[in-house]
Amino acid sequence: MRAPYDPIATRRPWTLPGGARVAVFLVVNVEEWAFDEPIPRPVLPPPAGGAPPVPDVPNWAWHEYGMRVGFWRIKELLDRYGVRATLALNASVARTYPPIVDAARAGGWEIMAHGMIQRALTREPDERRAIRATIEAIRAATGRAPRGWLGPGLVESRETPDVLAAEGIEYVCDWVIDDQPTELQVARGRLLAVPYTLEVNDSPLFAVQHAPGEEFVRRATAHFDTLYAEGATSARVMPIALHPYLIGVPHRIGLLDAALGHIRRHDGVLFWTGEQILDWYRSPTAR
Repeated sequence: MRAPYDPIATRRPWTLPGGARVAVFLVVNVEEWAFDEPIPRPVLPPPAGGAPPVPDVPNWAWHEYGMRVGFWRIKELLDRYGVRATLALNASVARTYPPIVDAARAGGWEIMAHGMIQRALTREPDERRAIRATIEAIRAATGRAPRGWLGPGLVESRETPDVLAAEGIEYVCDWVIDDQPTELQVARGRLLAVPYTLEVNDSPLFAVQHAPGEEFVRRATAHFDTLYAEGATSARVMPIALHPYLIGVPHRIGLLDAALGHIRRHDGVLFWTGEQILDWYRSPTAR
């Protein structure tokens, strides 16, 4: 087992700087959906059913809106709050949509690897080569290798953690098992599971569960309130996962604004990138 069972109720308390209760980990997923391949997550079926066409113009365009408009709407909102996010990046985006990567870097965001394109890692003929190519593409575009990894669709093979650690990745977000970081067992080196979420995540919420918009605010604020109360005795991480084509549309951006406004009204809250969580957790002063 990669993560031996360690119940939070009997765990030694975890502390954050200044006695903060919660580290909010805001992840903006920026992906490339290939025009000439089947769409990863369509919103509109073809007329009269049947197999989706290729190219699938309406569903590709639904996602493309997020790259052209939605991302910039999110970026403007986060700038207003002074929040530095973590950009979960399909490495090919650096070539196809370079202004997005430039804007994230200029804003001090962290760049986390998210595969080469939005395709499950288990579909790659050579997993190690795919991971290595992703890392090298991000290094070439930004001048720095990514320290974190979020698999497309959070998909892993049995060997993925070992390969990630061997290729220099220091933390992974595929393991949604805890409200605090967790050391994973790997063949060589170290790999930390930083909390990610399928709960406060606009993709399952809107694209899978088809929830009304208000559910995002209700869920985000309720989630935060519980973690904030629990964080009085042992700190918690609150991940928020966003996709520009979902939360970045005009009728939903206010939902993110409302959720962030609620969180900002509380003392003892940090907005941290994944590598900040990693570095603090590994530091001797964190416990």
